[in-house]
Amino acid sequence: MATTSTTGSTLLQPLSNAVQLPIDQVNFVVCQLFALLAAIWFRTYLHSSKTSSFIRHIVATLLGLYLALFCFGWYALHFLVQSGISYCIMIIMGVESVHKYCFVFALGYLTVCQITRVYIFDYGQYSADFSGPMMIITQKITSLAYEIHDGMFRKDEELTPSQRGLAVRRMPSLLEYVSYNCNFMGILAGPLCSYKDYITFIEGRSYHMTQSSENGKEEVQYERTEPSPNGAVVQKLLVCGLSLLLHLTISSTLPVEYNIDEGFRATASWPTKVTYLYMSLLAARPKYYFAWTLADAINNAAGFGFRGYDRNGAAHWDLISNLRIQQIEMSTSFKMFLDNWNIQTALWLKRVCYERASVSPTIQTFFLSAIWHGVYPGYYLTFLTGVLMTLAARAMRNNFRHYFIKTPQLKLFYDVITWAVTQIAISYTVVPFVLLSIKPSFTFYSSWYYCLHICAILVLLLLPVKKTQRGKNTHENIQLSQSKKFDERENSLGEDSFSPTNSVCSQSQGKASRPPSPGQ
Repeated sequence: MATTSTTGSTLLQPLSNAVQLPIDQVNFVVCQLFALLAAIWFRTYLHSSKTSSFIRHIVATLLGLYLALFCFGWYALHFLVQSGISYCIMIIMGVESVHKYCFVFALGYLTVCQITRVYIFDYGQYSADFSGPMMIITQKITSLAYEIHDGMFRKDEELTPSQRGLAVRRMPSLLEYVSYNCNFMGILAGPLCSYKDYITFIEGRSYHMTQSSENGKEEVQYERTEPSPNGAVVQKLLVCGLSLLLHLTISSTLPVEYNIDEGFRATASWPTKVTYLYMSLLAARPKYYFAWTLADAINNAAGFGFRGYDRNGAAHWDLISNLRIQQIEMSTSFKMFLDNWNIQTALWLKRVCYERASVSPTIQTFFLSAIWHGVYPGYYLTFLTGVLMTLAARAMRNNFRHYFIKTPQLKLFYDVITWAVTQIAISYTVVPFVLLSIKPSFTFYSSWYYCLHICAILVLLLLPVKKTQRGKNTHENIQLSQSKKFDERENSLGEDSFSPTNSVCSQSQGKASRPPSPGQ
């Protein structure tokens, strides 16, 4: 019989027993499916052309709080407390320092809740607990605080293009603030979206186009027919169904914990260990694919997530998508994997940490990511290892890649080798993230003799780090330029012929490097 451990409603306990899944996970999935139906209703009957922004904010907030109460019980009050105190800080502290105080409070409050959860619930229990949504709310609070600081205090010439596009020029009302943090489309699983994109969606300005006039000085407003998200939603639901099926059938047969099984460590050959490591971590990913893709589909069903049209007039509904599965599984570098995994969190880390850090931005970004994820020691082992792997991969790429792009055959050979190395290195890095505790994590690394740690350190000690292109000869600069063109061609998603006003920053997101990436 499935466990009855939950802080939320036990109404679905019979269903939990029938499907042999924990009640908190059943609550989460059922609430997300309810949110999907609510999103369709929201777009159909509370469309911005029929209803005021005030009503849309109210309904989105009340539905979100209901889902939170159903899943987490009175622990959902933490969402309102964290948001309410952060809003008071925004009003009281002033725009010149709002980003600092909101960042410290929101992250500190989240950390206290995570510590409490670890000692209230069984250590290591992966449950759909209230700290998960708080992680997303923390992202929203801190992002908005920086956007207000950028838009209301800093000068435009001091901002990067992406910061300028995200900057908020007026203080949000309390209703707008709570709606942004706690709306039903994203309260359970996100993903993070910018405040400007969310308000633009609520107010119905998602499909207004801007184009420069002939003199290049004036912007002319256009409005195109609102595209239907149905195709995108159906496609994403199919991905969800396949991911859930894989999770329920394969994950249990390839547990990550078997990597540290005493018998397996003693008898398995190295090829077997390498193969099982990759397969077990591959089998652990579908649950993330399911949760994030379903969250994306919910937002799309409500009409949120439209990024723009490509040159052929096709609508793109990936404004707030959190992952690109094909690119993840075919990654040939740490950078490519991180660019396509948990995309919105990577963008958050970039905006609030990486591009604002004056010293060691990569290390600071990994450290912030570890703190944000929680208090399990395995998280910190993963991100410390990630720093080493990222820096080593960057050094390898900068020193050797340009030799392999001269012919398609060499490039293919390079891609095959780097795909295999990247997939093993990623799997090796994230094992502690799954195991959570110190002892099993070190058991795993010791069974591998810390070989990838040692290799990464040797790479950093022996290879020169190319921080700048200045001083390089012309031939080398041409090679590096060619390498960059290959990267751009590989990762290109296409330019939009028209851009909606709510995707000003999404265009910058598509071009900007993610923070902890080896290519930077």
